[in-house]
Amino acid sequence: MSAVVPAHRSGNAEAPAAPTLAEAVKVWAEIGLLSFGGPAGQIALMHKELVEERRWIGEQRFLHALNYCMLLPGPEAQQLAIYIGWLLHRTIGGLVAGILFVLPGALVMLVLSSLYVLYGDMPLVAALFLGVKAAVLAIVIEAVIRIGRRALKNPAMVSIAVAAFFAIYALNVPFPLIILLAGLTGWLGDRVVPGLFSGAAHGKGDVADIKGAVDLMFERGELTHVEPTRWHAPRTVAIWLPIWLGPVLVIWWFTGSASVWTEIGRFFSLMAVVTFGGAYAVLAYVAQAAVQSFGWLAPGEMVDGLGLAETTPGPLILVLQFVGFIAAFRHAGSLNPLLGGSLGALLTLWVTFTPCFFWIFLGAPYIEALRGNRVLSAALGAITAAVVGVVMNLALWFALHVVFREVHAMGLGMNVPVLSSIDWRAALLSCAAMIAILRLKIGVLPTLAGSALAGVLLLAARG
Repeated sequence: MSAVVPAHRSGNAEAPAAPTLAEAVKVWAEIGLLSFGGPAGQIALMHKELVEERRWIGEQRFLHALNYCMLLPGPEAQQLAIYIGWLLHRTIGGLVAGILFVLPGALVMLVLSSLYVLYGDMPLVAALFLGVKAAVLAIVIEAVIRIGRRALKNPAMVSIAVAAFFAIYALNVPFPLIILLAGLTGWLGDRVVPGLFSGAAHGKGDVADIKGAVDLMFERGELTHVEPTRWHAPRTVAIWLPIWLGPVLVIWWFTGSASVWTEIGRFFSLMAVVTFGGAYAVLAYVAQAAVQSFGWLAPGEMVDGLGLAETTPGPLILVLQFVGFIAAFRHAGSLNPLLGGSLGALLTLWVTFTPCFFWIFLGAPYIEALRGNRVLSAALGAITAAVVGVVMNLALWFALHVVFREVHAMGLGMNVPVLSSIDWRAALLSCAAMIAILRLKIGVLPTLAGSALAGVLLLAARG
């Protein structure tokens, strides 16, 4: 085990040594097992372990890498791990870091999904999930507030958020189109009023210039693999596109375009391309598609899946694995349903996370060209503002299906609750969870546990 370098940064501090691949494997495994708390908690954990304690990477380079990952679709925390692993140990390092970041949570989610389909109808389990749903609603509302405070810096950004909410809630505009229009708005807005949409990304402000092992390796000219070559992009595309989409094409060839396997591969491959803004943003679109378009899940089950994902380590986007498991479990054909569900979960994981390696391995050598790019910063700022509106829609969607038993559609695609169908237990638990998170600042896991226990107590009180 490598020695932990103290956090003290005096001029006489010993220069950090680059870790061996074996040392990196151990640390990435530890991060994968402890990466609770969503992307903010995961990024904070990596900063503590890799910048402050072990000094594998410097502060400025860590933040610059994070800014780059924020420009990409997919879970930025996992992509940051892939990027740092690639810097340290080339492609094998990126593969190890990215896989270990997801693997523990994926295994836990597979077990929880299996238990859910086998025992989810039991009264005790239903009571547990009643509390979990209430906590999830509070968590999503807190996410709206947190993202909004960071992203909505001026009236123009507020307008984009409102427009995005109205577009997805009332007009059913596809999420990818909202992201495209928001990015275009940021690009055009910056040309008219420079700086209007900048400043929403991570990594702004003054930070200490702390050099890590990677920075010293750069200075010594040891990281030759980070320099882009003439054939880097064509070679990466030729390798990683077949790895990503090859299984989807094989499944389509053998099962047909209408099979659940082809639908899973095609749909979640598309999600891997448009998931800007993190898991909460894309969940609104996934929920609508999985529930209304494909009929894979009931509305309450989507909330259950998010609750399970909140309790596991790894990216919150692992909730997509739950969706893929349920879809294939219920449309397994001649296969054993649990086997079909497991294969559906594996396929979802493949097409969701394989593109993360593709984006990093393709673009990381060109990262320096992105430093300080005003146009990209403006587009990202506008996209982040639109994400606030999309997450607001997600919060409303969850609230309607958690607190009310019946919802009916109105004109323009809007859903409104049947007031007489209110579930007072869910409403009470949701209010309590929101007080716990927003007022008392209780963490996600304690709130989930407390809400689940409260759901059981309400069941017992009802007799």
